[in-house]
Parts: sequence; C-alpha cells; structure tokens
Amino acid sequence: MFDREWEWSELTAFAADAGREATLAVVSGRRRQGKSFLLDSLARAAGGFYFCAYEATEAESLRRFGEELGQYTRAAAPLRFERWESCIDALLALGRERPLPVVIDEFPYLARSTPSLPSVLQVAYGPRRPERLESRTRLLLCGSSLGFMGGLLSGTSPLRGRASLELVVHPLDFRQAAAFWGIEDPRLALLVHSVVGGTPAYRREFVREDVPSGPDDFDAWVCRTALSPRSPLYREARYLLADESDLRDRALYHSVLAALASGNATAGGIAGCLGRPAGDLTHPLTVLRDCGLVRREVDAFRRNRSVYRVAEPLIAFDHVVSRTTRALLDRGLSEQVWESSRERFRSAVVGPHFEQLCREWVSHFASPETFGGMPIDVSYGTVPDPGSRTSHEVDVVVRGAVGQDSGVLLSLGEAKWDQVMGEKHLDRLRRIEALVAARGLDTSAVRLACYSGAGFTEGLRRAEAAGDVVLVDLRRLYQGE
Repeated sequence: MFDREWEWSELTAFAADAGREATLAVVSGRRRQGKSFLLDSLARAAGGFYFCAYEATEAESLRRFGEELGQYTRAAAPLRFERWESCIDALLALGRERPLPVVIDEFPYLARSTPSLPSVLQVAYGPRRPERLESRTRLLLCGSSLGFMGGLLSGTSPLRGRASLELVVHPLDFRQAAAFWGIEDPRLALLVHSVVGGTPAYRREFVREDVPSGPDDFDAWVCRTALSPRSPLYREARYLLADESDLRDRALYHSVLAALASGNATAGGIAGCLGRPAGDLTHPLTVLRDCGLVRREVDAFRRNRSVYRVAEPLIAFDHVVSRTTRALLDRGLSEQVWESSRERFRSAVVGPHFEQLCREWVSHFASPETFGGMPIDVSYGTVPDPGSRTSHEVDVVVRGAVGQDSGVLLSLGEAKWDQVMGEKHLDRLRRIEALVAARGLDTSAVRLACYSGAGFTEGLRRAEAAGDVVLVDLRRLYQGE
C-alpha cells in the first residue's frame, strides 16, 4: 500500500467502531485508484466478507452472492437467495458477535439490475429495525461510477442520512505521484504527470513499471506507452467514460471533452465549437463534473463568470495528441505522430497543467509565511483594463486568512511553463495589482508571485531578495513550501 494512510485509518476506524448497531459506509473513486485493494485488505485483516459484483442479471448476482457467502460461512451447501432483502439480513446476521466489515464492491452493477436495491438497504437500516439494532455489521458499498455513488446519499435518495462514512479515494497528488513513480527530476515528474496524472494503476498494471530513465527518455517513453497500440494506456482515456453507467450519448460527452482540451473553456465557447446552443450543454457539463472528469473554476474577480477544464490529464493528452491521429497510431507510427504533436502537447496540455499544479501547490503545500496568511481559496482571475481596452488573465489568485480577517487578497501570480520569467512579468503583475486596487479591492496584503518551469532572470532573483516577489520554480513546487 502506498501513501493511503489517511484512507486506511478512516476505513479501519469505521470497521472497528464499537457501536452497538449496524452501520453503513459509501466508498467511491474512479477506477485504478486502489479502492478494491484497500477494501479487500480491510476485509482480510479483520476477517470480514468481501463480495465483488459484475455486470449480470439479478438472478445470477443472487446466485453468486449465495455461493460466496456460503464459502465464507463454511456452509455445507451454497446458500440460496431469492430476494436481496434476505441477502442484506444475512449480512446483518454476520455481525451479531462483533464489529465485522462487509464489503459490496462495484455496487452500481447490482443497482443497475435491481433498481430497488438502495430502497432495500434503506428499509434494512431503518432506525428501529431489530435486525440492525442487534447487528454490528459494518457494511461498505463501493463503486467507480462517481455520478451514481455521489447520488446515493444526496437529494431524495433512499439512503440519504443512513451512512456514517462517505469516503472518496482520489488520485495521488503530484508530489505523491512523483514518489510513486520513483522520479526525482521535477521537470520529468511534471511531464509524466501531465500524461498519466496520479492514478496508481497506470504505473503497475498499464505500463508494467516502464518509467522514463531520465528527461531524455521522455519522448521515447510516450511513444512506447501512451501512443503505442500495444499498451493498455493507449485506449484507457476512451474507457473512462464507460465507467459512468448513466451516460447515454457518449459521442456528445467525448466532443465536449475535445472542445475543452482544444482551449474552449467557457460554456459559450464549447457550444460554438460543437455548433449547439449553450443551453444544450448544461447537463453534459454537470454530468462530467459529477464524474470527476471536468472541473469548474469561478473567476476570482467576476463571480458570475466561470471556466471549465479537463480534470483528468490522460483525457487531455488523448484529445490533444491521439484522438485525431488514431489511424496513424494504429499503424505503428507513434514516433511520427509525436514529432508533429510535441509542441501542441507542451502548449495545450503541459502549460495549463502546470498552472493547475501551481494552484494546488498554494492550496496544499505553501506555508502561511509564503503569502503572509493561510491560503483558503485559490483560483484564476480576469481583470479588465479599460485603458488598453483589454483584460488580463491572472493564473493564481490567492485569498486567505490574516489574523481574524478571512477572504483577504493575499497574492496575484503568473505561471509560465516554458519561459524564463523576468522583470516584464513582474511589471505586468504590478499593473494588475493597480487595476485591482482601482476597483476598490484592498491590496495592502498582496504579494506578487511568479511560477516558472524554465527559471528566472537575475533581475527577478534580486527582486525576490528585496521582498518584491515570491518565486516558485520546479524544485520548490515539488519540494519546498
């Protein structure tokens, strides 16, 4: 197990809860994050019962469930169940003597063939039901469909209010991912993360421990993994949407992702790219957000304006590099495709990804001393410049707490992946600070910041020494505060 201490502690605390009645947990997360490994390990460590469903009819699922429960209880013959009500009562009976974890993995498959199953659980976990009050079963429902699992406990769902734990297993953050891949060079680590993100299984199962030996090996690594038809990674981006069982028009969702990956960040821009009314995209964008494949970011200075970005690096890579060249890649021409796509990858994938990692660094790794306060909200922003009839994009806008005041504007930052940053970038930030102040916002606590993947000029280093700017390079991004 790698770096899942917090998730493991939450699961073990739930499984060992000494409460005198049965409890329920919901565990979700996209595929390949290690959910099943965690839950199977939990069941094994505590002597619990683990059942993994797959796509099947209700009758076949009931038969398999009875067979596996019979093996677990060492019954003389396979158990037979005609209804899920009996199955859930049998699971509650397992915990009569002690707290016992019981896992139902891939729960959405069961609910798809038996839509009433959440309601069955609602009744089984009724507040005064004797079977629940006399049981200490710790039932964990797990699934990879984030839209479905997220809806289990929300709104008018039958299970709303029934669960005592809701755990989402997220991908590794960029620092954890670098350690997991065993990459010490920060530039190489960021390039690899721009392709595969923080999904653990992509290193082990998908590329079979094929890690770039160094920065000079990155291009060849891309060709033999993400662009090779022989590699499972080559098709993975197309399968991520398949985990969401409620999606109907998958072609539309792929087109929305393609529009996002090509730089259309607003709902209007996406609609224009697809030739559809903007209102037609409200539902697809909401679904993609619920799936964790798209994130919505609100403008720090114009709260009624927001942009959408692809949240899964592998999907962004696929739509920018692979999707339109699939026929060539299928013929084994990965080197030629990569040669013609490399610059587009660096500008359309790595550049925006670097900006996002800079925002994540501020949120999770920067110390309060870096910006003179505790960062609370980190986003992007757009500042109009009436004098030049234009507007300025601010890559990293930091608001936070200083003393008793929260929401204080702490920093304005610019991020450049492939440029050595100098005094002109600092002058631009000073101009933006003046424009923000002219709009009536308090800028007394603002610290200007430059984030660069290529380094800084000596002049900017002197400005840093004078306290005029905060500089964040790749080394600080991966190792500093």
